[in-house]
Amino acid sequence: MNTNQKVRVAIAGLGFGSEFIPIYQRHPQAELVAVCQRSADKLKEVADHFGIKGRYVSFDEMLKDPDIDAVHINTPIPDHAEQSIKALLAGKHVACTVPMATSIEDCHRVVEAQRVSGKHYMMMETAVYTREFLYVKELRDSGQLGRIQFMRGAHQQEMAGWPGYWEGLPPMHYATHAVSPLLALAGTEAESVLCLGSGLINEKLASRYGSPFAVESALFQLKESPVAMEVTRSLFETAREYVESFDIYGDRMSFEWQQQEHEEPVVFRGEAGAKVKVPDYAHLLPEEIRMFTTQGVYDGDNQHLSFTQGSGHGGSHPHLAHEFIASIIQNRAPFPDIFTSANWTSAGLCAHESAMQGGLKIMLPDFRY
Repeated sequence: MNTNQKVRVAIAGLGFGSEFIPIYQRHPQAELVAVCQRSADKLKEVADHFGIKGRYVSFDEMLKDPDIDAVHINTPIPDHAEQSIKALLAGKHVACTVPMATSIEDCHRVVEAQRVSGKHYMMMETAVYTREFLYVKELRDSGQLGRIQFMRGAHQQEMAGWPGYWEGLPPMHYATHAVSPLLALAGTEAESVLCLGSGLINEKLASRYGSPFAVESALFQLKESPVAMEVTRSLFETAREYVESFDIYGDRMSFEWQQQEHEEPVVFRGEAGAKVKVPDYAHLLPEEIRMFTTQGVYDGDNQHLSFTQGSGHGGSHPHLAHEFIASIIQNRAPFPDIFTSANWTSAGLCAHESAMQGGLKIMLPDFRY
């Protein structure tokens, strides 16, 4: 694509997806041309609010539009794989909110669809574009962390009251927020996992997916690395404030996430620890969208619940949109690319499989065949 051209984007799913509308509208190399929502009333409300002409209640009909170059999918989790495959095979670049899929088979199908189509696929993982992640990445890249010795991630969230497909979802089926920052900082992929389930959720919840555990906690071995990582995930009936956290332990410096939302993380140099104010990284973005690292698109009453609970996802949204657009303009793989996205997703799926088999060691599939 010529760098003077703009990527023509459509957004599917206008709950969480609405958070990205003004980012694409303001991005200097993007043009938001259409939105898609099954509910006609919701579609009209959002499209009218943002002045969007292209409107679809059918995802399949939207894919027939030749004026759309790329589709950003923000639909319910069970739809991600099928819609990504359809969009790729329709010749559209795809950005998809997490996770890529809910089965290993579907991860393989999305990877194959990307190979056949030759189009870009990027899983829009907020955790690897937060200001906290970018700060620790800077510490790593500058050598201040030294050698990484161990990593720990957690994502604990109470999902009661969310849409029905969430009810009883196995904790590790949606583990990318906890897995991804660790693997990104380690610069490698997960190779194997053993995981234990802990506690029990009520029978009505457990019967939905056949998953009884309140918490799943996993140990991962990494490819070509001496480092291991631990990941804990819970979705129901576990008393804890919402947290997406990671801890990184190096031989020169370590970083530990804060216990509560409005506190500050701690950096250790040797045995001495001190709280640190993590900077914003809006300067990495085009000037037109820098404002979105610190504000949402609506007022406080209308923000999506995940955005509110996650404190704006660490300012990650404009970074994600910019990376997707830039990768298309520059004709390069995005980060995360198709293989990384599949590995991060399958890490959680394999962890749950291990938990259901009492902690059996499971090897992750190789998607780079």
